[in-house]
Amino acid sequence: MDNRQSPKQKSHLFSVSTRRKIVTYIILGVGAFISLVPFFWMISTSVMSLGEALGSTFFPSELHFENYAEAWRRAQFSEYFLNSFLITIITLSGELVFSILAAYAFARIDFPGRNFIFTVMLSTMMIPAMVFTIPNFLTVTWLGRITSIPWINNWPALTIPFMGSIFSIFMLRQFFAQVPDELYDSAQIDGAGHLRFLLQVVLPLSKAPVMVIIVLSFIGTWNSLAWPMLVTNTPDWRPISVGLMNFVNEAGQEINLTMAGAFITIVPILIIYFFTQKQFTESIARSGLKG
Repeated sequence: MDNRQSPKQKSHLFSVSTRRKIVTYIILGVGAFISLVPFFWMISTSVMSLGEALGSTFFPSELHFENYAEAWRRAQFSEYFLNSFLITIITLSGELVFSILAAYAFARIDFPGRNFIFTVMLSTMMIPAMVFTIPNFLTVTWLGRITSIPWINNWPALTIPFMGSIFSIFMLRQFFAQVPDELYDSAQIDGAGHLRFLLQVVLPLSKAPVMVIIVLSFIGTWNSLAWPMLVTNTPDWRPISVGLMNFVNEAGQEINLTMAGAFITIVPILIIYFFTQKQFTESIARSGLKG
C-alpha cells in the first residue's frame, strides 16, 4: 500500500496547520494585550498632570516625570523601601530554610505519622488566609510579652509568622521525592548523611522550584499591606505599600502620584522576575512531567 501523500494533500495539511497557528497567535496576542493594558495605563497616568489623570484621556499631552520624584518624597519611600527590603530578605531566608528542611523530611525520611502530618498540613491550605489573622496577632502579642525582644511594631511580627509556608513545603517535597534513590545510596557509600545529600545533591537538582518559591515569596512579602498595618503603629517598620496611602487626603486621591508610586513599588518585582524567568518557566514546564 502506498502511504505517500500527494503534493495537494501536503499543501492542504500545511494550510490547516498554518491556520491553527495563526488563530493561536491571535488569541495569545489578544490575551497579552488585555493583560498589558492596565500596566500601560498605570505608566501613562504616572506622567500626567492631576487634571488629565482625573479625566478620561489615555495619553498625556505633556510628560511630567517630576511626579516620580514627588511621589518618592511625599510617600517617604526612602524609609519604607529599606523596611520592605529588610522584611522581605528576613522572611524569604527563613522560609527557604524551614521549607527546604521540612520538604526533605517529608520526601526522603521515613518517620512515624509522616503521611498523616503532611495531609493535615495540606488541608490547612483550604482555609482562607484571613482566618489566621487573629490567631497570629494574638500569638505575636503573647510572644512579645514573654520574650526580651518586642514583637509588635518590630521585625519579628512582620517576618516570623510567614516563614512556614505550606505551599513551599508541598512544592519542594514533590520535587525532592523525584530524586532517584540510587543517588542517595551512592551518597551513603561515600559517607554522606541526609544534610550533605540535601546540600550537595538534592538542592542543585531543584534550582527551578527554589527559584519559583523565591519569586512568589518575594512578591507576596513585598506587596503585603493588611498584616503590617495591623502589627505596626509607627512608620519604623512599615513597608513600602503603606507609603501609597499618603496620596489620599480630604480632597481625594492624587491618582497621578499614586500611579507613580505604584510603578516605583513594582520595579524590584520586575527585576527579580527578569533574572529568574528562565527557572520559573522551567519549573512550570516540569511540574506536568513525571520524574
